[in-house]
Amino acid sequence: MRTTTIAMASAVAGATACATPPKALVYRGPASCDGCPEAVAELLESSPLKFQVSFAGPTEAIDINEQTLKGVQVYAHPGGGDDLNESWPGLKNYTKPLRDFVSSGGYYLGFCFGAYLAGDSPGFGLLPRGSNTDAETAQKNAQVTSSKDTVIEVDWTFVSGKTEKKRWMYFQEGAVITGLDENKLLDEGSGRVLARYSQNGDVAASVTRYGKGWVGLVGPHPEANDEWYSAENFTNPDGINFDIGYDFVVAALNGGKIEQS
Repeated sequence: MRTTTIAMASAVAGATACATPPKALVYRGPASCDGCPEAVAELLESSPLKFQVSFAGPTEAIDINEQTLKGVQVYAHPGGGDDLNESWPGLKNYTKPLRDFVSSGGYYLGFCFGAYLAGDSPGFGLLPRGSNTDAETAQKNAQVTSSKDTVIEVDWTFVSGKTEKKRWMYFQEGAVITGLDENKLLDEGSGRVLARYSQNGDVAASVTRYGKGWVGLVGPHPEANDEWYSAENFTNPDGINFDIGYDFVVAALNGGKIEQS
């Protein structure tokens, strides 16, 4: 039904050699923003693993349930609703199918709003005990404090082990992951902090274990393309690159392991 962590990690290492690309469901519906599901799908399809992507949701040909999740390795939830509490009634029925999917060996990728949803206030409850998600804009010494679309700086540690500091990323009132014990994650092999917001050190991206599966979360938008920047009439000082987005996907699928050569 689902590829194991070891098999998926091997697939990451030799992605181009895969005869059959892995499959992913990407949520598209009332709790997603215009262009967000499509941007996530494009990131997955163009990533080293060359995912085969289908959209799922209440207004799509297929919805998210036990049956539709059976044939995929990844469920990805894109950016979306402005108000988590308002959107939650239309999403809460996905909680059990998604928990079962991930705990049995699947992978959850949450981008911005999808990262918020991995918490439990409200949300799918996919994070380690004591961890949650919150708005980075409300945190102490946050670089961005408004809800306006902009860019934000992050320190990103790639799967190679290299950390690039103050990389600019598209930011849309993104999430922060709170309460993670980074040392415990590393000691137990149960995940890793992938990135921190440069100004205050808050966790901007993470990979954590849930049962036999993994949960990858990113507060900013590594999938943002030129259409996003053009629509909001601002630029990324680093240019528009997808290296962080691809690394996020690979890191989630290998359980956050550092693969130094």
